[in-house]
Amino acid sequence: MERFIAETSFHVRYAETDAMRIVHHSNYIVWFEEGRSHYMRARGTSYADFERDGFFMAVTEVHVRYMKPVYYDERVTVRAWLEQARSRSMVFAYEILNSANEICVTGQTHHICMTQDGRVARIPPTWLAWMTSRENSAR
Repeated sequence: MERFIAETSFHVRYAETDAMRIVHHSNYIVWFEEGRSHYMRARGTSYADFERDGFFMAVTEVHVRYMKPVYYDERVTVRAWLEQARSRSMVFAYEILNSANEICVTGQTHHICMTQDGRVARIPPTWLAWMTSRENSAR
């Protein structure tokens, strides 16, 4: 089976650019977060549901590869997918494409499951099953 890839698109806002109207490098990480959130909604749930169950997924690493600039008012697409899920951690991967459908940025974020009082925890079995299923459905 193929992995589930979620895509969301939007126009680059002026506030996300530098003086040259090029997207500032820090905004791609924010776009990764939007891609992750959209991925969960597209799969039938949300990160808010995960928090309501008493857990957080703390970011432990961010990797970004910048290959081509993106400009103000350009329409971009963020692709996100779950690359890896383990008992306590997960890795999301991303591609950001410009309006010509060229890959401009790639990256990964690594996450660790934590209780709301800050202790590392196992991902609850229902959530781990949801993460590792290839179906486009709610948990």
